[in-house]
Amino acid sequence: RPLLIGPAHGPLPPYPYRMSGPVISGFGRGSKELGIPTANLPVDNSLYPWIPSIPEGVYFGFGSLLLPESHPDYSPAPAPSNPGAASAATSAWSLFPMVMSIGYNPFYKNDTRSVEVHVLHKFQADFYGVDMRLLVMGYIREEKDYKGLEELVEDINFDCEVARQSLQRPGW
Repeated sequence: RPLLIGPAHGPLPPYPYRMSGPVISGFGRGSKELGIPTANLPVDNSLYPWIPSIPEGVYFGFGSLLLPESHPDYSPAPAPSNPGAASAATSAWSLFPMVMSIGYNPFYKNDTRSVEVHVLHKFQADFYGVDMRLLVMGYIREEKDYKGLEELVEDINFDCEVARQSLQRPGW
């Protein structure tokens, strides 16, 4: 599989897709079984009509989290450098690269289509209930079944590297 997705100048239509919502509990497998924690978002086809029309698989892009001040990874935006500028409210939105699975996860035989996001940052604590915004920039690969857990984890780790490499280019 290629290590880079898309042209150097940035995503091509129909991307980017946008999605947002509170982080909800998922199946409880990401951290426990895979060692790859996921943040799950509710799937509402009426809000995001693009979801049922795209193929199941692994996507990549950016995730932004509105972390509360009490979260160990909270980092407010820096104050404006121009003292004469209008005072803006300090934002706690933090931006991270991410990979996400949209589909049924055939390895686990799910019967419900889910959106599971793996934010490419090692968090010190969970963030259930926190608002998350996603900017889906591209498609990495189709959803697959695996013979074993090790194969699945290996592919997810490669997907993470594809996302990192693809998103670090200036056009992205």
